[in-house]
Amino acid sequence: MRLLVVEDDRDLNRQISAALGEAGYAVDRAYDGEEGWFLGDTESYDAVVLDLGLPKKDGITVLSDWRRAGRSMPVLILTARDRWSDKVQGFDVGADDYVAKPFHIEEVLARIRALLRRATGHATSELVCGPVRLDTRAGRVFVDGNAVKLTSHEYRLLSYLMHHAGRVVSRSELVEHLYDQDFDRDSNTIEVFVGRLRKKLGIDIIKTMRGLGYVVAEPEAKVASDHS
Repeated sequence: MRLLVVEDDRDLNRQISAALGEAGYAVDRAYDGEEGWFLGDTESYDAVVLDLGLPKKDGITVLSDWRRAGRSMPVLILTARDRWSDKVQGFDVGADDYVAKPFHIEEVLARIRALLRRATGHATSELVCGPVRLDTRAGRVFVDGNAVKLTSHEYRLLSYLMHHAGRVVSRSELVEHLYDQDFDRDSNTIEVFVGRLRKKLGIDIIKTMRGLGYVVAEPEAKVASDHS
């Protein structure tokens, strides 16, 4: 899962981004509204953390412009505790949730997990496919109850596929959603990570759809290709 943090307070931005990175997400950062708007308009993100009080372009305008352009990624807005009108305005232009400053990083993480679950149609923090269980809250994977140790990239890949279980995901989509903007994106590495995952999981829930991509599915489960 790939996230964007738009916050002009550099210390707070680093703090949020570091916590999200430790939780297993690929994270891009922006420090003003213009840069944040551009990244959100040109890159593929699974969710965005957006401060409202930004220089160059305020958060409400950034969010409004994204929504008018058809950008539908979930957005968690950050706002001062006493600015209730900002919260209302944020929801009216398309925010999905908010956190009032000052806040605990754990709350941001929990709200991001909830946004990602809702966006992909999951009701709980645990994703299950056959004997494989992925705990998004703890960032851990189990097979038949036994913990499986994965690298950060392997975890991101499995998490993205399990969030979108039953849907064929192309290599290009995986590249867009697994790596931050500074990573050397090579679609060939996806095949390497898939091979490692299959070996570590010991069960073939990741199916290769020749010419289309990959899908997580239980045996005999029907899958659907998404060309949108």
